[in-house]
Amino acid sequence: MSGILSSLAMGDRRARTSDAVLNIVTAGALAFVSYFFVKNLLSSFANTLADPEKEKHEQARIKAQANLSRIRRNRNEDGADGTDSTGSRKGPRIEDIQLNEYEAMVALEVVAPEDIPVGFDDIGGLEEIIEELKESVIYPLTMPHLYSHAAPLLSAPSGVLLYGPPGCGKTMLAKALAHESGASFINLHISTLTEKWYGDSNKLVRAVFSLARKLEPAIIFIDEIDAVLGTRRSNEHEASGMVKAEFMTLWDGLTSSNAAGVPSRICVLGATNRIHDIDEAILRRMPKKFPVPLPDKDQRRRILQLVLQGTKRDPTFELEYIAKVTAGMSGSDIKEACRDAAMIPMRESIREHRASGQSMSRISPDRIRGLKTEDFFGRKGGGQILMQNHERHSSRKATAAAAASKSSSDDYEDIDEQVGEAPD
Repeated sequence: MSGILSSLAMGDRRARTSDAVLNIVTAGALAFVSYFFVKNLLSSFANTLADPEKEKHEQARIKAQANLSRIRRNRNEDGADGTDSTGSRKGPRIEDIQLNEYEAMVALEVVAPEDIPVGFDDIGGLEEIIEELKESVIYPLTMPHLYSHAAPLLSAPSGVLLYGPPGCGKTMLAKALAHESGASFINLHISTLTEKWYGDSNKLVRAVFSLARKLEPAIIFIDEIDAVLGTRRSNEHEASGMVKAEFMTLWDGLTSSNAAGVPSRICVLGATNRIHDIDEAILRRMPKKFPVPLPDKDQRRRILQLVLQGTKRDPTFELEYIAKVTAGMSGSDIKEACRDAAMIPMRESIREHRASGQSMSRISPDRIRGLKTEDFFGRKGGGQILMQNHERHSSRKATAAAAASKSSSDDYEDIDEQVGEAPD
């Protein structure tokens, strides 16, 4: 009996010992897991405090690398060794470029020249400006070996400004310039340089120029530049003044050559319709200024030919008359007037099918009539300037016709000479 009790006691002690060991192991495992959990949690929290926008920067870096990879493929088609057709070194290969977090954010604004669907042939008029842009900007950017060796004064200007009324093609001209030059196009927005953390805007400005140097030839385009680099005032916010000062300091550095003595192939291109609101120091850094005024009659005719290309026109359509009565309208206004006029034949066809009870899907493009001159002066189209010019020309024509009918045939004059063209 005593042996049995002794065995039971020994088994009980062993069970308690096993439970104690198990509890110790479990407690140790829980402590181990808790330690690493708390450590990782604190580490993540510390990283968040150190860089609250780490995830945003990482996503920007991934997108920027994908964007630069596309540019790399396009450049490799021109020359696998990193040189262009003239033998000039293009710069470091795209795959060798390392971006910091701020350059990655700016790289999201980079547009490859091949992705810009606008060329000089798509711009009506402005032939003189286009030719001067080719000579003073495109050729120095694409052939630096020729211009820098011929004379240092022939290098590409560090800044170019396009100014004029809204809708005259300044932005379109900038895109065509980047497309024709083959330069990397950094389409800089105000939001890109705006950060909530103090000092980050200055770092982004520095990243703009450092990235442009890595991607040269490059064009930094700032649309509505007066909103970004406007005149400095005493009541201006400190951060805004610091950004402008940083921008101008780095801009001055573009005029210096690299270690090989080759001038920088970076151009800051701005567009504005409020040139007087731009800071004088900024204007000084943009020696090339091109006014883009409202188009004259020949330019309006060219714009109409481009806009109406491929549009079905009635045999009685008078292109010359439309070019005459669009005086005072910008290229954008002319395009919208053409769009409104082109909708009138379509609207008529739709209403005819709807009135006859026919299905809309049975409308054939061949059955739609061509564009007529009077379509520009309907209730829905034309615009105020176009309607006023049309009424003025119609009134003059009627007056001239009445005067001609009262005079003798010897005193007859051509109506067009009496009417003339309204001053642009």
